[in-house]
Amino acid sequence: MNKKIAIIPIIVIIAIIGAVSQMGLEESTETQTVEIETVEEVEAMITIPVKAARPACGPHPECYIPSYYVTKLDEPVVWLNEDSAFHSVTSGSYGEPDGLFDSGHMDPYGTFSYKFEETGMHPYYCTLHPWMAGNIKVER
Repeated sequence: MNKKIAIIPIIVIIAIIGAVSQMGLEESTETQTVEIETVEEVEAMITIPVKAARPACGPHPECYIPSYYVTKLDEPVVWLNEDSAFHSVTSGSYGEPDGLFDSGHMDPYGTFSYKFEETGMHPYYCTLHPWMAGNIKVER
């Protein structure tokens, strides 16, 4: 008789586990529609590297990579801020902006694009970090 009393609770527990697992299966077999958004990735021509906010530009010899860039008229130049700090891309030199372009404060991992309409040398810098500077040479 003791054997039957011990077996009955085990059978009841197995039945409960089986019923609960069936409930979980019924819920998980529902079909869900997931929409995937395709995002076009911008290929940056000039990057602001990680730790560029440090006076020595962190582990990089340049604060904008490359710091000297040659482009053609009406071709967009794109800057990508790969740093976790805010930066800017402002035409001119520190303390003397020339007003040609200004990205404003770029968020970390943000981009800025500009199309040059005049040939020549165009210096730029970061308004937040005066040691960060670069040059764009625009050719025909």
